[in-house]
Amino acid sequence: MEENKQHLEALSEIRLMMEKSTKFISLSGLSGVFAGIFALIGATAAYIHLNISLNEKNYYDFAYLDNGELNTDFFTFFFVDGISVLLLAVSFGIFFTVRKAKQNKQSVWNSTSKRLLSNLFIPLVSGGLFCLVMVYHGIVGLVAPATLIFYGLALLNASKYTVHDIQYLGICQIILGLISSVFIGYGLLFWAFGFGVLHIIYGTIMYFKYEK
Repeated sequence: MEENKQHLEALSEIRLMMEKSTKFISLSGLSGVFAGIFALIGATAAYIHLNISLNEKNYYDFAYLDNGELNTDFFTFFFVDGISVLLLAVSFGIFFTVRKAKQNKQSVWNSTSKRLLSNLFIPLVSGGLFCLVMVYHGIVGLVAPATLIFYGLALLNASKYTVHDIQYLGICQIILGLISSVFIGYGLLFWAFGFGVLHIIYGTIMYFKYEK
């Protein structure tokens, strides 16, 4: 009986070592929670800005001037707002990930994390460039749905190198993006729910499941 128990413990240790070598398991649920909070703050700022400056009209109509040129003030605000949210989310994500990696005695920068990032960023960069092309052609209404869809695809693509739970977040983002593409004009609300609420729910579940 004691021998069987030792064998099981040895197998568990081997399995854990293999998992650490093939999957980056130091992603923190708290990073998802804070990313969601910053996304909601950014969406709220955008709503307040649009509500004041556009008097609750369809803000897509203000993306371009009457002569067909880009409304630089409109896009400058969204660019600054989006970059601010991204930098804050990434900064807190790095902080919590490094902290958890130290607790797990795992290196943050290794072959697994490199594969994770490459599989994550290829769809993200492709999606970002595609969104810029849509803006160039005046298809502003589909930018928000496209960001959700490409982000979901990026999470699915990277899920094989980290905890499998992240694929569920990716699937939810893709579904939300597809629904958003039908209801043009409500992109900001779908964006806030996808990047904000879903991140908070996912991060909370991850925290209590793997860290608490």
